[in-house]
Amino acid sequence: MNIKHVMIHHQGEPEVMVIESAQLAAPGPGEVQVEQTAIGVNYMDIYQRSGAYDLSLPSPLGLEAAGNVIAVGPDVNGFEVGDRVAYGPVLGAYASHRNVPAARLVLVPDGISDEVAAAVLMKGTTVEYLLNRTYKVKAGEDVLFWAASGGVGQLAGQWGSHLGARMIGVTSGKDNCSSIRKLGYAEAIDRTSEDIGDRVLELTDGVGVPVVYDSIGAASFDASIKSLATYGMLVSYGATTGEAPPVPPGLLQHSGSLYFTRPTLADYIKHRDDLEHAANEVFRLILEGVLSVNINQRMALVDVVEAHHALAAGTTTGSTILIP
Repeated sequence: MNIKHVMIHHQGEPEVMVIESAQLAAPGPGEVQVEQTAIGVNYMDIYQRSGAYDLSLPSPLGLEAAGNVIAVGPDVNGFEVGDRVAYGPVLGAYASHRNVPAARLVLVPDGISDEVAAAVLMKGTTVEYLLNRTYKVKAGEDVLFWAASGGVGQLAGQWGSHLGARMIGVTSGKDNCSSIRKLGYAEAIDRTSEDIGDRVLELTDGVGVPVVYDSIGAASFDASIKSLATYGMLVSYGATTGEAPPVPPGLLQHSGSLYFTRPTLADYIKHRDDLEHAANEVFRLILEGVLSVNINQRMALVDVVEAHHALAAGTTTGSTILIP
């Protein structure tokens, strides 16, 4: 089968991505062949394309998508031709068709579109592990969440509010502050005009929050530390402005006996049972109306360079998908 997919031959700016034709073989043992209908775009794609993360070159790009099963390889159980499926993270998602390890696929339930599944699987399972497992958010707690207008941030606001937490979101600009208040955030802090640490202490009567979820990294680290209560945990799960600085034990000691952790989705869904549990929780909350998935950018696969520029510039909100 002749397919189209995005490849990079060296890492760098978005323009290193090129769309190439290729021949796709029949699915091998343990694989399922998917005709893709929607592709999710994540900041991890930028890390891999730019060189922030090592890749063996030349390399495909993209980590999650949804579509229809069109062929099933040997030794595959649980999937049939015609099933609607989604997956992530599996490198090579920026493609019209591809073979995917069945162990990384999940069935998409009725009532959830392919576009929503492609937009939400990695972001939703990220929120699941962050709020339920890395630090188990409890009712009545204050939670600070950076990048609250993004795809992960929007889901986190709704999920945290559903758990009974008071969600405090960091975003940019008056319009975004207004928007996230409709997505579970009781409080919104404008990082362009407010001191985040001071504002958090004001909102918490000088106590601080028990947990900060920080995907920004270098630029947000000091404010995150300042925002934490005694025994608080800084969950650094991304680095859009570069990695957080090395954390000396003395800083944690003298800032209130703090905890610092750097989790990754790959570990939390490494086992099949964990992947299925996390995905099913995401799909359940969507079907119950708890989570609303906002796909605010839809672009053709041929416009992938533009999509990366927009995501890196911080001009997107909610989720971005590519249509093959």
